[in-house]
Amino acid sequence: MSRMHNPPHPGEVLREYLGEMTVTDAARQLGVNRVTLTRILAGRAGISADMAFRLAAALGTSPELWAGMQMQYDLDQARKARRPHIARFVMPEPGQA
Repeated sequence: MSRMHNPPHPGEVLREYLGEMTVTDAARQLGVNRVTLTRILAGRAGISADMAFRLAAALGTSPELWAGMQMQYDLDQARKARRPHIARFVMPEPGQA
């Protein structure tokens, strides 16, 4: 899978899928709290595995689509963060303990 530069938060994509549907109506149909859906749409919360299945059922997509978008977004955010240098594990040769 090729790496997408600056992938959008899945909430942005979801907003496009919802079109003119209100957050209240979409949340009701998904069986989630309106605040939960609002946080996703605003990019302040991610798509959980459960939400990926709910969105797939409601929109006729796959849960992998939503989970994959979230993973790409999360990896891109992590790639931008500073982190300490981590040394590679030194593994013993087979047969040596």
